Amino acid sequence: MSQFGPVALESPSYPFIHSLYYVPEMGRDLIKFFWAFARPFPMDSLIEAKLFTNALEEELGEYKDGRLHRVVNLDPGYLTDAQLVLATTKGYSHRIYLGRGIYAEVTLVYRHGAFRPLEWTYPDYRMPMVISFLEEVRKDLLAERRRGG
Repeated sequence: MSQFGPVALESPSYPFIHSLYYVPEMGRDLIKFFWAFARPFPMDSLIEAKLFTNALEEELGEYKDGRLHRVVNLDPGYLTDAQLVLATTKGYSHRIYLGRGIYAEVTLVYRHGAFRPLEWTYPDYRMPMVISFLEEVRKDLLAERRRGG
């Protein structure tokens, strides 16, 4: 994803077994992982990041029966010392409309020394392995900030 710069950290991959939502489009046996990029993500470019990843999903996918069948699902977001925010095209009561069809969702909040899920946090973002990875990214972010980066 050269659009976002070099990958600094990659999480272990894991089977995405928490929902059947993607099965009709992408099939079974889905694998998920996270990338954290070396350059801090500009929070005010979340709309452009999601539009870019949507276009990439379409480019890599295939239209069948008038419907896009994706081979990847890319969900950009940003992590701060206080939260993980994800971009989505699906509106819901807890999501904030940013513009151009893109919404933002606070998915995890950092409280009492750890990332904590919220009422709407997806099941896989509640997994200890995912939270541990995101806390490692947060630690690197804070270290980089202390170095003046």
